[in-house]
This record gives sequence, structure tokens and C-alpha cells, in this order.
Amino acid sequence: AKLFDWKPSPPAPFTGEITALWSLGRAGDRLYAGSKPATLLASDDGGETWEKVSSLSDHPSAVEWQPGAAGLVLHTIVADPGNPEKFWLGISAAGVFATEDGGATWDRRNRLSNAEACGHHDHPAAPRDGQTGHCVHNMVRADGTGDLLYQQNHHGVYRSRDGGRSWDDITEGLPSTFGFPVHVHPRDGATIWTLPLNGDGIGRYPPDAAAAVWKSTDGGESWEAKRAGLPQDGCYFTVLRQAMAGDAADPAGVYFGTNSGSVFASMDEGESWDEVARHLPTILCVEALET
Repeated sequence: AKLFDWKPSPPAPFTGEITALWSLGRAGDRLYAGSKPATLLASDDGGETWEKVSSLSDHPSAVEWQPGAAGLVLHTIVADPGNPEKFWLGISAAGVFATEDGGATWDRRNRLSNAEACGHHDHPAAPRDGQTGHCVHNMVRADGTGDLLYQQNHHGVYRSRDGGRSWDDITEGLPSTFGFPVHVHPRDGATIWTLPLNGDGIGRYPPDAAAAVWKSTDGGESWEAKRAGLPQDGCYFTVLRQAMAGDAADPAGVYFGTNSGSVFASMDEGESWDEVARHLPTILCVEALET
């Protein structure tokens, strides 16, 4: 018996041009996707058809973009809920880009506000020439009407109060400059979480092989390690850039997954943690579904 009425699908768009989709985001009624190699795609019909946003691909700086360890990827799309014409992109390793006209034009925003305080580093991803390192790993926007952004970079954690036009290095107090995820509180833009890892020379696992989510309640001016419920001996997992998320409950829940297949949850804004799943495949992405 014929159970299904199968029909051939049309060829996948951009076959041979892009190798993976890394991110999805919505600005107003328009859907955006970021890919590898770094390309921004847009859809006005809910994803039925897509077109390239050529204004980004044709940006004058594009000839300078360099791949990170995972390739040249557009991995983060951050929208302004109050303005569908305004959003930000994170590209590894090209940095942060912003548009305020729906993608017609783009501004590359990697300037450091405290460049002198950052000192000199020999690492190729470190800040130099008055700019953050261009290998941005993740970026989030605080809720509200302002332009408060945070990013976890290959080399440091940064905060911007002006929509990325300038960035403050807020890494001081953390045990390492390297990490992938960063998450911001759904109501309090001064409360953020990140999960530092050792960098390239040692291995991408928590410092001292003891897991800790680091929390700041003052916008990154100070940090405190939250270890309760997390493995403190022989911990060699990695938490990838999209593998930390939160909900809008009160108190806010925070969640992260690991490349060793565990999921940890906190119901008290990161103060304590429980392992709620294990033995899964590598966790690439975590999202909180609210009903």
C-alpha cells in the first residue's frame, strides 16, 4: 500500500556555496540565518525562500575576515525587539557588525574603550590596535530600551553600553580569558553568567578541571564562582557557544549543556546546579521553552 505521497524537493538553496547553518534569528517579520562560510541569509516568507544579504558579504572589510578554529562562521544574530531595522551579528573571526537600516548598511563595531588597560598580549586573537579580538564567540543583548551588549570573545569578556560602538574589557576577576557562552538575566541587565575554560595551550575544559559558572551582578565589574552541584574533580567538558540559555521565571532559571552529553540546570539564578540529563550526544545548543 502507498502510505506516503512523496514528492521530490527542490534543490537546497546555495548548494556548494555554504556548508552549514549556524544561527537563526528574527527581526520583525523577517527571518535571518547565519552560515559557514560567513553569509547572512534573509527570508520574508517564514523560511520558504531565502536570499543573500549582499550588503554584508560586500562589506569593505570582508577581504580581511579570517576563519576561527571552526571556520569562518556567522554564529550569532541579536535583534532589538523594539526596532526590526536594528540588529547585531557575531562572526568568527571578523567581530561584531551592526545595522540600523534593516541590513542595507553595516557598521563594524570592535573598538575598545579601555585599550590601554588591556595591556599587550601575544595571542593572535587578543586585543590589538585599539580593538577587541575579532574572534567573538557569543553575544547577548540585555532586555530593555538601551543598547547594553555583552560578548564572550576568544580572548576576554566585554561589555558595551552603546550598541557595540565601544567595548569595555570586563575579564578581570575571571580565571581565564577563554570561553564560549555568555547569558544575561531576562530583567536585570547587570546580571550575567559565563563559563570560563582553559584556552588553546592547555585544553578547552574548566580551569583546574573543576566546573564553575561565574556570575556578575554589577555588569562585569566583579565576578563570583558558583560551583554548588557541579563536578569539582576531573572535569574535562566543554560548553559550546550556544549551549547556555535561560528562562524568564522569577527567580530566573539558567541551563547549560556539555560536549560530554550532560545538561545542568539552576532554578535559583545560578547559585546552585543539578545535572538533569546525562549520556546524551554532544550538546550543541540549549533553549528554554516556556509554556
